[in-house]
Order: sequence, then structure tokens, then C-alpha cells
Amino acid sequence: MGADDDDLRTLRDYVRWGASRLNEAGAFFGHGTDNALDEVLALVLHAVHLDYELSPAYLDCRLTVAERDAIRSLLRRRIDGRVPVPYLTHEARFAGLSFYVDDRVLVPRSPIAELVEAQLAPWVEAERVTQILDLCTGSGCIAVACAHFFPNARVDAVDISEPALEVARINVERHGLDERVRLIRSDLFQALGADDVYDLIVSNPPYVAREEMERLPEEYRHEPALGLEAGEEGLDVVAQILRDAPKHLTPGGIILVEVGLSAEALAERYPEVPFVWLDLERGGEGVFLLSAAQLEEHRDLFASDLSE
Repeated sequence: MGADDDDLRTLRDYVRWGASRLNEAGAFFGHGTDNALDEVLALVLHAVHLDYELSPAYLDCRLTVAERDAIRSLLRRRIDGRVPVPYLTHEARFAGLSFYVDDRVLVPRSPIAELVEAQLAPWVEAERVTQILDLCTGSGCIAVACAHFFPNARVDAVDISEPALEVARINVERHGLDERVRLIRSDLFQALGADDVYDLIVSNPPYVAREEMERLPEEYRHEPALGLEAGEEGLDVVAQILRDAPKHLTPGGIILVEVGLSAEALAERYPEVPFVWLDLERGGEGVFLLSAAQLEEHRDLFASDLSE
């Protein structure tokens, strides 16, 4: 890949050199990092079986030939195949927790993480939240994070994809939450019963508009399209959620949904709905909140919209 092993000897050498190669190749950074240095650091540490707690002093340690080959192999797959780093390392961080990932699920990166870490203050009282629903759970990262930060709650994690639920099951077991997180295969609310009601519904559903989908960088082609595309405006799934959520929220409950760049289209589609768009300190956009009362007030609107 353009350099001899005699030129590259240490962890630090490979981080610098690998970052230069990623930038040279025009790689896109959108799966947990936003720059080449962080991406290559993750690959290098994975290749030598070390973690982020490593003292910076060890970056000047020399690598074995086998370790150099492993790093080069990972970089080649990242650059030539445009494979997102978490699919190469099979690890992603979300809300300060570690998750297993592969190409059966989207790479965890939702800005909902910071809201869950803050226990959705001031919108809910965490100790009173006892039932949570995570719609379109994918890897299970939101469900597991909710169980971690809302210790009094049981969590139902729903996804239409059985392969995704297999990954979610790995993560539920990894975090020892088998007794508190229930995995359910369902097309949104369809497999839930009338008695399944929640204090909090959280969802990072598919919301990419068709035209936007066509413009996505190549790295996103490795992710399941089922978890990304949602019709012409990116609102097909969100509209169904808004229609059916009132039946599954407790009277004082709230719903939190990420719609990303489709936020403007959603606001234009339902101008009379008072979406609360949440401030996100760590970046990201398009996360709204509605109360059960607000959903109920506009229930007929959401139902009629999908019946037309």
C-alpha cells in the first residue's frame, strides 16, 4: 500500500500513515467517527488486540511483522471495499457501552444516545419509567442503553428483521440483560397486544428519502437498506409509528423518534402537530418528542393521512 515495513515500525507510524491513506482515498467518515485518525486508531488497536485505555506511551512500541500485516489487511478492506470500521472490528460504542455489530444491522450512531444517557431529563422522571419500547431496534443498542440508564424499566425491543434480532440477542446477553430486555419480531406494533403499553417509546426507524438514498456514500451500501430507506420522503415508517403509537403509550408517556434529514418534510406534512425538536450537543439532527396527549389530540389526522 505504498510504504515499506522499514518505514513503518510503531503503532504511531501506522496510525499516521493509515490516516493519510484514508484521506488520500476519499473515504467517508460517518459510522462512529468523523475523521481518519480516529478510524485508523480503532483499526490498529483492534489488529493488535488492545483497547482505548492503552497509555499513549505504548504508541511508540514496535510492531511484529504479523501485526503489520494485520493492520494493512484491515486498511485495504476499509479503503478498497469502503467497509465501515465497525464491520471490520465488530465493535461499536453507543451511550458509553460496547456493542457487537456486523452487516446484519446498521452501525450504531444515533444522537438518541446522549438523550438516553441524560435519562431524557427534564421530559421524564427516570425512576417512574417502568416500561420502554424500542421500535426498529437493530443491534439492540438503544434497548440495552435504555435498560442501563433506566434501572427500574423493562424493555421490549422490536424489529421486523430476524437477522437483526440475532445481533440484538448477542448484545442483550453480552450486557446480562436477558431478564429485562425482551426481543420481539414484529412489523412495528403488529405483534404487540392491546395490553402492551409503555411509559416511553423510542425509535430510530428507517427515514432516508429515496433520492437521498441514491446519493449516500459507498460506505452506506454495506448496511441493510431495510434499516435506511423509507419511501419518497423518508416518512413511510414514521407515519405508521405516529398512527399506531397512541394505543401503546400510557397516559403520561412520551415518544421519542429520530428522523434525521427528513425532519423538514415531516413538519411540512403535519404542520399542526407541535413536534418538540430536541437540542443535541454532540451533533446530529432531527429527533422529536411528543407526549401521549399530543398524539391523542392528532390521532385522527395520523389515521386519515395513511388511509388516503
